[in-house]
Order: sequence, then C-alpha cells, then structure tokens
Amino acid sequence: MKKPIKKVGLITSGGDAPGMNAAIRAVVRACSYYKVKCVGFYRGYQGIIEGDYTDLDARSVKNIISKGGTILKSARSTEFRTKEGRKKAQESLKAAEIDGLILIGGDGTFTGGVVFGKEYNIPFIGIPGTIDNDIAGTSFTIGYDTALNTVVDAIDKIRDTASSHNRLFFIEVMGRDAGFIALNAGVGAGAEEILIPEEDLGLDRLLESLKKSKRSGKTSSIVVVSEGDKIGKNVFELAEYVSDNLPDYEARVSVLGHMQRGGSPSCFDRVLASRLGVKAVEELLDGKSNQMVGLVNNKVVTSDIEKAIKTSHDINRELLRISDILSV
Repeated sequence: MKKPIKKVGLITSGGDAPGMNAAIRAVVRACSYYKVKCVGFYRGYQGIIEGDYTDLDARSVKNIISKGGTILKSARSTEFRTKEGRKKAQESLKAAEIDGLILIGGDGTFTGGVVFGKEYNIPFIGIPGTIDNDIAGTSFTIGYDTALNTVVDAIDKIRDTASSHNRLFFIEVMGRDAGFIALNAGVGAGAEEILIPEEDLGLDRLLESLKKSKRSGKTSSIVVVSEGDKIGKNVFELAEYVSDNLPDYEARVSVLGHMQRGGSPSCFDRVLASRLGVKAVEELLDGKSNQMVGLVNNKVVTSDIEKAIKTSHDINRELLRISDILSV
C-alpha cells in the first residue's frame, strides 16, 4: 500500500521559463485546497541537498502569476548527479517529512527525477517548464508561448531598421537542439529564411535563396537562426560567409540571448501553468508517480515521464513548406 501524501516538496530546475511562477502558485494553492502541506526548495535539486526550503501556503504565492522567472530560483546541480549527492537529498527530504515531489523543468530535471525516484522510491510528478518546447507528451511547454511572442516582437523591431538601411539581418534565437522557437517565430515574423537543427539547409541553398530575394526586388531580408543550426560554426561566421559571397548585402547579426527567457508570461502560459499545476497535485495525491502532465488537443493529460524525455518532439515540417511559399 502506498504511503499517503501529506507533505509535498516543489522545485523549479534548469533554465527558467516565463510561467514557472504561475505553476508554483497553482501547485501551492491546489495543495492548500486539498489540505496538504507544501514546501518549496530553493535552487532546484541543490536546495534539496542542502535542505534549503520554505513553507508555502495560499497567501505566500499571491501576486506572482504575472511575474517572470521563478521565486524558488533555479540551478543545475552537479552534486545531485552523484550517488553521494542524491543520498544527501534523500536524507534531507526525510528530515523535512516530504512524501512526494513536483518537479517543474525540462528534460534534465525529469531525468534527475527518474534516477532519484528509482533509487529511493520517492513519488514524483513532472510539469514541463522550458521555452524550447522540446518535450514529448505535451503540445506546449510552459514558457514557450511567451518566448515566441518576445522573439516576434524583437524581429518586428529589427525589421524596421533592416528596411531603413537595406540590410540583411541574421537573428539568432534559443534552441540548441530544437528549432521550435526559430521555426514558429520565423513564420510569425515573416522571415525570408529559417535555419534550424532539424533541417540542414546548406550554404549553397541559403545563398541561392538570398539571391532570389534580391532578384524579386527585396531590399532587406531577415534570416532567423536557431543557435543549434549546423550550417556554420556560429551565426557570426555564417553572416561573414554570406557577406563575402553576396557583397550586395550589408549583413548584420543580432543575438537575442536570454531576453527570451524573461518577461511577464502570456495569458496562454499562465492558463497552461495553472491547469498543469493543479493536475500535477491531483495525480500525486492519487498515488501516481513517474508521470508528466501535459496538454494535448487542449486537454490535460499524463504520460510516462521516461517516454517523454526519450521521445523526440517532432518539428512541424509543414511550417517549413509554408515559409518557403510565403518568402517569395
């Protein structure tokens, strides 16, 4: 018989994402609704190891739904990757009388939870919070929609100056292993080309595409580049190559960087975080473990967390086709 959940431990781990605070709020208030205690550990798994936590109740999470980042802080713990570190974490949870965990983060966070859960039989539920949207088992991860809107807004502004000076802009966005942000923001902002890790465009095709744009009468162009794109060593080398081969273009580079992680979460991310946070608590109280909550066809669902982190979330290649058609 499984031990009843009387006290829940909560962490945010890995890269921060807009909407994490909304998820924290949802978890804490769902715990309060079901009369279960909740504590938040600071700095992810490292906070569990150090026993660095705070008691959370419905009032302690007021006014955080609109805030970016995470009030619990986030960190990547190298110590937790060791057996000794996880042993310390287990002892810390035991001392704090934690019966189950809710993990808000991405694949690294979930991988740590799987290993920890197997070693010490600790029940846990994962909530996908990452701007990359690269986790299977959910159509959207918390923070992705906000990051998209941030990127599109930035590209719109850059296009103004690109048009004013007849320039070619290479805009690098986050996505080391997945091109979801680049692809969707590129289509949404009307980019001439979109470079993503999943699709090797090749230098020759890129040059031909830019030549075609020039011949069609375009005086400026936007190329959105996912940071994991494999055409060049980096976006600066790529821009230099194009400038050397297409002297008519005055190429510039803009790296959006960590601004994509920040800012107030969109309404979509706030609602998504609220739905997933409540579902995570209900699943944990229902005796479930090793599960991830997600959104599929606008319904909150659960999936095996190991499958979620081992299965690739396929890129929508239809959007690549649409981008080619609309860039004439």
